[in-house]
Amino acid sequence: MRWARPRPPARLDHVFIEPEEVAPASAAPDPRGSPIVLQALEPERIRHTYRWRAHRAASARLLVAIVEWRFVMMSKSLVSRLGAPLAVIFLTFAPMFAAVCAAEGPHKVTVVSFGLFGDQGVFRSEATSAAHIVGSRFGGDPVVIRFNTKTGGGATVEGLAATLQAAAKEMNGESDILFLILTSHGSPHGLAVTAGPLAETLTPSNLAEMLDRTGVRHKVVVISACYSGIFIPRLADADTLVITAADAHHASFGCEDKAKWTYFGDAFFNVALRPAKSLKDAFLVARSLVLKRELRQGFDPSHPQMAGGGNVETLLVARR
Repeated sequence: MRWARPRPPARLDHVFIEPEEVAPASAAPDPRGSPIVLQALEPERIRHTYRWRAHRAASARLLVAIVEWRFVMMSKSLVSRLGAPLAVIFLTFAPMFAAVCAAEGPHKVTVVSFGLFGDQGVFRSEATSAAHIVGSRFGGDPVVIRFNTKTGGGATVEGLAATLQAAAKEMNGESDILFLILTSHGSPHGLAVTAGPLAETLTPSNLAEMLDRTGVRHKVVVISACYSGIFIPRLADADTLVITAADAHHASFGCEDKAKWTYFGDAFFNVALRPAKSLKDAFLVARSLVLKRELRQGFDPSHPQMAGGGNVETLLVARR
């Protein structure tokens, strides 16, 4: 009995396709339409059958490997396609997230306090005590205090400019807060500066230029002096909060050599700021206290002022 030799498996795209079963040439057709498989096989046919089954198993393993390889390549392709858009999205929004985190994080407060008029000790006392209260209330670090005496001192116009620059170098110009306190006699032209034989005037223009050169965005400026409201037009804006003991047309009171505070300094720093939750709360309380004291003494009200600082107030968080 002769057998027709089976055709080898066909190969298509690296996947082996099994050919149809081939019946013996002399086999009679099966009533069901499929070839009859004889029980007696020649030795060559048996060997071929074993080879054929092994080939089928190898073909199946190869098919699985190809499917897995195509899946991996498709995944890599998706990653490479999405990589650029994802990078663009990250670079676009990362600065925003960083800005939000910075705004929500703690802000360093640097306090600079100058007692400018050396002929009376009240300004030395007020500059020193006010700086310590602000530092304690808002976590000021560092606290820099300068004052003049009858014999001299470094709280001059030049000294103020140098101190502000030195402080700014240790600050983050975008997130930190510069808290400046100035106390002295004032006039419609500016603040009196006396240190021994030195006598000069700190004008609104001088101070505005000094603050601009620091590069520090958020600032608080508190000026305890007569006519100190003249500084508001040059200094106050959304990033700079300005608080003054008087408006531009009135004097303030309490400038006595043996005193520890002026009227405004005592009301704002010593009384109102210690328990207050914000500078605005402290200012409202201090303004009321000053007015009552001035009226009680028969003085023309000084009208303390507060302007600007819309972007600063929320950053200053008082310690509990």
